[in-house]
Amino acid sequence: MSEIAFDGVTRVFARDGRDFPALERIDLTIREKEFVAIVGPSGCGKTTCLRMVAGLEFPSSGTVKVGGSAVTAPGPERAVVFQQFGLFPWKSVWQNIDFGLKCKGLPAAERGQRIRRFIEMMSLQGYESAYPHQLSGGMQQRVAIARAYALDPAVLLMDEPFGALDAQTRTVMQEELVRIARDNPRTVLFITHAVEEAVYLADRVVVMTRRPGRICAIIDVGTVRRNESWDRLERIEEVMDQASFVHMRTQIWRMLREQQPDEHG
Repeated sequence: MSEIAFDGVTRVFARDGRDFPALERIDLTIREKEFVAIVGPSGCGKTTCLRMVAGLEFPSSGTVKVGGSAVTAPGPERAVVFQQFGLFPWKSVWQNIDFGLKCKGLPAAERGQRIRRFIEMMSLQGYESAYPHQLSGGMQQRVAIARAYALDPAVLLMDEPFGALDAQTRTVMQEELVRIARDNPRTVLFITHAVEEAVYLADRVVVMTRRPGRICAIIDVGTVRRNESWDRLERIEEVMDQASFVHMRTQIWRMLREQQPDEHG
């Protein structure tokens, strides 16, 4: 059971004796093994949504549930991948991936089997003994994703995971994530500012208004992807050339443009 449910979620932050609403009446269900991306203007509460699912923040009103149970704290069934890779600089690639598995108390043989599997999946063979400072940004993020998947979470929470990468590396990582999501489906909540990334990766794209964040639209990408067999296309640029992709990207961009503040008012 890995369904994520936001039910009437409002989040208000207090600052200097005043209340600042970040989110207002969010109702959203992310189905089991569905990949959902959230896009919206800066400050609209995208990351706050993710942090509430992770158990790092809590609603001011309403409920956030995972698998039918209210989220009250972080849990091993939910893994988080942040924009900043969050690797232990004093641990090797192998040791970074192994850390969470050790905390779960898994036997050494099972840990080794899992680590080897995800090192191979993320094309990190030969780098098992390397330290983060010896890796490129893209390779460090591969380690972070391998570490998250190795924990076998039911829910994967990704907050701008490719935001710190250069454009070419980001493209490669997007293609890798599509492959991994197809081969190892999880319930994924993905936060991004990049509309093209959201449409390329997600089954559905949630578009939010400016603060206080509300849901203004949910775009069904998965149906179009299946109907037009995007999965047969190997390269991201081939998908982005599809007329249906261009249409959805333009539709979302127009929605976001409408959320920009009026410079004259």
